[in-house]
Order: sequence, then structure tokens, then C-alpha cells
Amino acid sequence: MKDRLKQFVDEASRIVGFTGAGISTECGIPDFRSPGGIWSKYKPIDFQTFMSTPEMRREALSRYLKIREHVGNVSPGRGHRALAEMARGGRLTHVVTQNIDGLHQASGIDDDRIVELHGNGTYAKCLECDARHELDWIALELDRIPGAPSCLECGGIVKTATISFGQAMPQDQMIRAQAATLDCDLFLAIGTSLVVQPAAEFPLIAKQNGARLVIINREETPLDSFADLVIYQDIGDVLEIFLP
Repeated sequence: MKDRLKQFVDEASRIVGFTGAGISTECGIPDFRSPGGIWSKYKPIDFQTFMSTPEMRREALSRYLKIREHVGNVSPGRGHRALAEMARGGRLTHVVTQNIDGLHQASGIDDDRIVELHGNGTYAKCLECDARHELDWIALELDRIPGAPSCLECGGIVKTATISFGQAMPQDQMIRAQAATLDCDLFLAIGTSLVVQPAAEFPLIAKQNGARLVIINREETPLDSFADLVIYQDIGDVLEIFLP
């Protein structure tokens, strides 16, 4: 299996890595959706509820900071570092990720190669003017004021830079992801259940456009029958063959 994967990578010139929660579990970040996961304790607040009152915005931000504290400081795992190595070699054109942990950036992949479909949870931003605000500042503001913090630039609503349930998908990121998918000759789906739409459409788009499709996941996915290669193994154990 690994030899065939290496052959596919060696023969490819334009690789897209499509990553989900499974690539980050070895880093200490749990799969939030699993039974007993963080979301069972800190239920996410949907976008409409977040926008409804300052009190709900405060609650949502407080919950997110508790999750950050629970997860703690994390570093890129073997899967992240393997993709970064492919990027340095020039073959990996993009990483399209469903994750919000910022570990692909931390692994050394340039921002212009990373497409974040669900946003980024390592900072916050204003919903009005897009000004960036750090999470440490939000924590200080929640201690200082009774309601929710407002943007330092325009006074708008500040939210973590993630895409919440009920919030529109970022169209610019979806367009970039589709363009990268249509341009690749090898699509690596890594650590994702391939059930969350519309992101799960990208592997099929790549396959239908002539690219090879590889799925690396601990469990079966609905798209396994379409893949050229499926590997049911630990992601780090599989991808470490690409590390120096």
C-alpha cells in the first residue's frame, strides 16, 4: 500500500491534499464530532443564535476559549509535516482543509497554498470590516466587560474566524478549492469521513476530471469505491514515508 502511494506521489506533478480531523488527532486535538468529544461538553452555538444578543456572543466566545484551554498548545504531526515536505518539493500545490487548527501553517506551508473551508480558530475577526483580533485579547475583554467585545477598528461584532453552523461557506475559499481540485493530477483525501457537504464533493470532482484519488483514513468512507487507492491505517504511520 505504502509503495503504491509513493509511486502515485512520485508520478504526480500537481497534488492537492484534502484534510480532515483525522490528521490532527495525533497532535492531541480530538475529533469534536465523536461521541464523548468536546462538542458533547461544550455544544457549539449556531450563527443565528450567536448574532441574536451580546449575551449569546459572550457565551459562544467563552465556550471557545474553554475548548482552546482544553486542547492546549499543539504542534504539527507527521501528516502535516509530510504535506509540508511535498510542498517544499514543489509537487503539492494546495492543501484544502476542513480543520480550523492552523497546523498546516505551523508546519511551514505558505498561506497561499492553504484553503480553509471552515475558517481558522487561532484568531478572531470582525464580521463588519474583517479586522483581526487575537484570542488572548478576547479573553481579557471578557474579564473586563459584562457583554461581548466589539471591534477595535469599527465597533462591529467580533467572532472567531471559524465558520459556524448556519453561517454561509466562504465563497472565495470554495472557488479556490474547486480551481485547485480541477488542476490536480493526484488528490489525497486524508483523515476525513467525506460526509460533510459541500466539501465532500471535491474528491469526486478531482476523480471525474482525471486525477488519481487516494483516501487515507482509519475508517471506511462513502467514496472508497471511487478511489484508486484506499489505506485504512494510522495517518502518521502512512505519511511519515515522505519525511526526510
